[in-house]
Amino acid sequence: MDAELESLADKIGHLVKLCARLKAENHGLRQQVLALEQNNQQLSAKVAGTKTRVAAILAKLPEDEEDEA
Repeated sequence: MDAELESLADKIGHLVKLCARLKAENHGLRQQVLALEQNNQQLSAKVAGTKTRVAAILAKLPEDEEDEA
């Protein structure tokens, strides 16, 4: 009976350590997600700005002369 209780206590100890490790890992992953989401927002803003600038440049280009002939 004592051996069973000791075994159970060891298993509980391992579970507690595993839980703590997974909690720390989860926290780190959440921080990574936040950083990547911010980076994604910045890149999306850059892409939108670039699209606007390219559209403005394309609007200034003369029409193709073959279409007029």
